[in-house]
Amino acid sequence: MAKILVTGGTGYIGSHTVVELQNAGFEVVIIDNLSNSNIGVLDGIEKISGIRPTFVEGDVTDLDTLRNLFEQHPGIKGIINFAASKAVNESVEKPLKYYRNNLVSLLNLLDLMPQYGVEGIVFSSSCTVYGEPDVNPIDESAPIKTATSPYGNTKQIAEEIITDTIKAGAPFKSILLRYFNPVGAHPSAEIGELPLGVPQNLIPYLTQTAAGVREVLTVFGNDYNTPDGSCIRDFIDVVDLAKAHVIAMKRMLDSKDSDSVEVFNLGTGNGLSVLQLIESFERATGVKVNYKIGPRREGDIEKIWAEPAKANNILGWKANVDIDDTMRNAWRWQKKISGLS
Repeated sequence: MAKILVTGGTGYIGSHTVVELQNAGFEVVIIDNLSNSNIGVLDGIEKISGIRPTFVEGDVTDLDTLRNLFEQHPGIKGIINFAASKAVNESVEKPLKYYRNNLVSLLNLLDLMPQYGVEGIVFSSSCTVYGEPDVNPIDESAPIKTATSPYGNTKQIAEEIITDTIKAGAPFKSILLRYFNPVGAHPSAEIGELPLGVPQNLIPYLTQTAAGVREVLTVFGNDYNTPDGSCIRDFIDVVDLAKAHVIAMKRMLDSKDSDSVEVFNLGTGNGLSVLQLIESFERATGVKVNYKIGPRREGDIEKIWAEPAKANNILGWKANVDIDDTMRNAWRWQKKISGLS
């Protein structure tokens, strides 16, 4: 089976994807600068899959580091690119960090791919490219709107860079995967979301609050035009999401009739409010969450959920994990890392 480079492969989605790639028989090389992850994640990957992936500590924004990787690990056929900063609110405060990290890393990869015979790149994109949608559920034909955050803008620009590069004759393919809201952890509790410092994402903050690490979870706004006033998202289990990357990689490398650039929404097709998600966690775990209502947060979209029919029909992929199971897995992981019984 082919050798795959996973950038950001010790991160949250990256580590789960490495597990699924190895389970599917791919050989994996990870590059990660460990800016938002932990080297111990490799142990969890090995425990689940029985294989310890090759690991290179380095920054994808450094062209020489990347060139050395391709020289020392010849025969890489595909890339899955998770090398990006991903917190919406941080991007509003530190836009240059986001533009530099998220775009220079991609430019370096695209520069080197033809030189080393890499046949395809799966790009970790986001439903944020749709902005505040006119209608829900939202499919791939929906207009790309002005981004509500620098983070979202880096995803739009990156998609344009990939499309323009391939249109100009680059000898590789790309699949752009527009994620909705990844949550949960591996059911083994060997890997999960492991934010450094104060979590920027909802679920780790929720589970840390339930574990007593944080005092209170703030729900940002209860005056949106939604049934309970809180924002609505399409929460997708991280293992379901990881499996989609394996299918996308096989399609790029094996399918002769697939287009050179393809776009797929990855979601469940169901919108769930933040308050409903808290209810799901409490129902699934029997643990109460101390939360309060706070003001709206800049950059947040009111409501968005996926129409995943294209991914269902063309990739043969579907989100299968029930949200209560996802919440149980997230709590199992939190208990493990917090040392709770």
